[in-house]
Amino acid sequence: MRAAVYRRFGPPEVVQIEEVPKPQPRPGEVLVKVYASTVSAADYRSRSRNVPKGLGLPTALALGVFRPRRRVLGMDVAGVVEAVGSGVTSFGPGDEVIAMLGSRFGGHAEYVCIPQDGVITAKPRNMTFTDAVTLVFGGTTAQAFFSRAAITPGSTVLVNGASGAVGTAAVQLARQLGARVTGVCSGANRELVTALGADRVIDYTTTDFLFEGQTYNVIMDCVGNAPFERAAARITPGGALLLVISDLRGLLLAAWHTRTSGKLVAAGNIANTAESLAVLVGLAESGRFQAVIDRTYDLADVAAAHRYVDDGHKRGNVVLRIATG
Repeated sequence: MRAAVYRRFGPPEVVQIEEVPKPQPRPGEVLVKVYASTVSAADYRSRSRNVPKGLGLPTALALGVFRPRRRVLGMDVAGVVEAVGSGVTSFGPGDEVIAMLGSRFGGHAEYVCIPQDGVITAKPRNMTFTDAVTLVFGGTTAQAFFSRAAITPGSTVLVNGASGAVGTAAVQLARQLGARVTGVCSGANRELVTALGADRVIDYTTTDFLFEGQTYNVIMDCVGNAPFERAAARITPGGALLLVISDLRGLLLAAWHTRTSGKLVAAGNIANTAESLAVLVGLAESGRFQAVIDRTYDLADVAAAHRYVDDGHKRGNVVLRIATG
């Protein structure tokens, strides 16, 4: 099978299309023919080793010190179950599914094996594979962070980085929770973020929301420039700071800041579940969650997709089309 393989860390050009053995499902696994995946910020960081301050060593230990341990990137997939291993009862050949692979990666290949009890669920019936895969990385990340905070109708939520994959999902999910949503993005993305449900948009090129004087019940930072020390004054008593991106210091101090400030600071690993992914599917099928796609690339053009993501200005998702039909 074809796969996008990288054998060393570096620029987009290190990712090359190669023929690799097709996996076979083990007991409890399903073999999925992959139709679409995304090239996410996680793929960029894993490939380039460009990570927040202090995370270089932990990243090296996780991904590989001298060369990648897992040579096929891709944290999400949309595809069709082709075969199942012994003991699989939840899925069968022909089922259309979406799945979050997480740190196992492997989505940038024509086939991947996924545990039946992993983060996998039926694809939205009203979406193409290309659209459906956009629910996974951004949607599950935003959903997992929001689950840590108390968001009720009327809550004020600010999403910093509202036009990225996680940000566009966060705006939509916060709106579904009944929150009044402020999105921070460039002026060029104002119309997109407003259409997704933001009540108000701040153009970060002209206004720093941290010095604007407004306070919020919840701030979700998808950029990495609003640590607790800078953002604390902008959070209401009992509110929450959700650090989707954080350096090592932010990760280590999150629990301490929570205890001493009376404001929740959430950072670090998140728990994705098949049940939470199914909730996103339900929202999509009812028209309450939409796909946001910036560009779509064929698998053969994976290096170009990485180059575009590296620029850091994508709107929503960059989709990698693996198979057609």
